[in-house]
Amino acid sequence: MGHMDHAAYGWLTPALSYVMASIGAALGLRCTVRALAATGSSRRNWLVTAASAIGSGIWTMHFVAMLGFDVVGTQIRFDVPLTILSLLVAMLVVGAGLFAVGYGKDRGRALVLGGLTTGLGVASMHYLGMAALRLHGDVRYEPLAVGLSVAIAVVAATAALWAALNIKAPVAVAVASLVMGAAVTSMHYTGMMAVAVDVSPSDGALTGATAMQFIFPLAVGLGSYLFITSAFVALSPTADERAASASAQHLGEHPAPAH
Repeated sequence: MGHMDHAAYGWLTPALSYVMASIGAALGLRCTVRALAATGSSRRNWLVTAASAIGSGIWTMHFVAMLGFDVVGTQIRFDVPLTILSLLVAMLVVGAGLFAVGYGKDRGRALVLGGLTTGLGVASMHYLGMAALRLHGDVRYEPLAVGLSVAIAVVAATAALWAALNIKAPVAVAVASLVMGAAVTSMHYTGMMAVAVDVSPSDGALTGATAMQFIFPLAVGLGSYLFITSAFVALSPTADERAASASAQHLGEHPAPAH
């Protein structure tokens, strides 16, 4: 069995992956809170933005962490179509969970359905991303650790959606985002603990792209998207702020009569 290193660059990749997961969670939760206070197409647009943010954050977390993954005795490549598919799956399945919460009539049932769907989406993205791995050898999984990683993903997703439904204060959302980031990162490394690689040394060329050729540029692009979108959301007024502004404008146009 090949010796694996999950942090070939030390604490850099685990720390950076946690930061990306937390940013994606924070942006997604803020967008979900905005969505629940909106109606019509505005609610839909906020939910789509939330799904893209959480999906991008989770995907970026996974592949930033994978930059530090190394197996002695073999090179590592990534299948490009499968890697892109894992990103789309993350966004679509997370989106399904968020829409279940955003449009569900029964909040309790919607939370359970949304948490389960979103959690399974997180896990699907992780293992689809792992299926994109190309190396000289065979990859095996410990079923118990796989099951634990999926359970962590579902619990983390449910907790995050509960926070979106019940927590409105920015500070509380930030704390919830840090917790979700930790849970998603824990899910990743729990899933990686399930991995065993039987190396078959070979001089043959591996198909696919190296992490630096493909994963790193895409991760940087998605990370930039998260930062820019976070700035947009932070600067855009909330429903309460718009209502307060409209009220102030109305009072300015129609001042109260003097007594």
